[in-house]
Amino acid sequence: MDNGNEVLNYTKEERKNHILKEINLHTRVSFETLSAKLGVSEDTVRRDINELESESLLIKVKGGAMTKGYHYSSSNQTYAVEAKQVIAEKTAGLLHDGMVLLIDGGTTIREFIRLIPNDLNLTVFTITALSAVQLLDKPNIKTIMIGGSISSYSQMCVSGDVFHQLANIKADLLVFGTNALDVEGGYSDSDWETVQVKKAMIKASRKTAILTISEKLNTVLKMKIANLSEVDYIITELNPDDKKLQPYKTPDLVII
Repeated sequence: MDNGNEVLNYTKEERKNHILKEINLHTRVSFETLSAKLGVSEDTVRRDINELESESLLIKVKGGAMTKGYHYSSSNQTYAVEAKQVIAEKTAGLLHDGMVLLIDGGTTIREFIRLIPNDLNLTVFTITALSAVQLLDKPNIKTIMIGGSISSYSQMCVSGDVFHQLANIKADLLVFGTNALDVEGGYSDSDWETVQVKKAMIKASRKTAILTISEKLNTVLKMKIANLSEVDYIITELNPDDKKLQPYKTPDLVII
């Protein structure tokens, strides 16, 4: 990866700004990834992250850091919230009475749940405790939590029980947030357990919708979840005719 050469001469403040940008964009980033991108040691990255946490700008997690907006206590600090609200409104347009949904979690999914009409009758399976709690505010939604041990990385249930339960579901629509999406690299993430559960979620659904702000387009993380050929909808805040979306257009993929 050549990114590090671009930032080797960053000042400390520029380096910290770069760290914040990466974490806000990809939700969670490891010390290892930031070290490679910045061309500095992991110890230097840890010191920068310690300072950023002391300034209440991010949250340290095992092996890296997480955006504050993803934490349950910080819903008013969501990154790119206006773009995510546009995406949520578009996604709500896919819903109809009686649907069975499968959803994960994250800040874009949080905006989507807020915009689900209160009079809509749905059954929603989720692997994320925070999504399940938020869904309880919707009077006509039957919420089913797929349980197991919870990943500190993704805040999703990731144990063996989850795979067994997903194998017995066939949802009408899977609604996913994403950390990275690319024409060649597909839908990707950085955590092995999270990737395996998301693959199982795709198998448990008839159609799959990926929700992403446009800044995450043309980015790739370490582990592929799916090729774009396995996805039915990509939903961004952009107009579907925007030139940034043109490479993603195929006869079988709907851009919203």
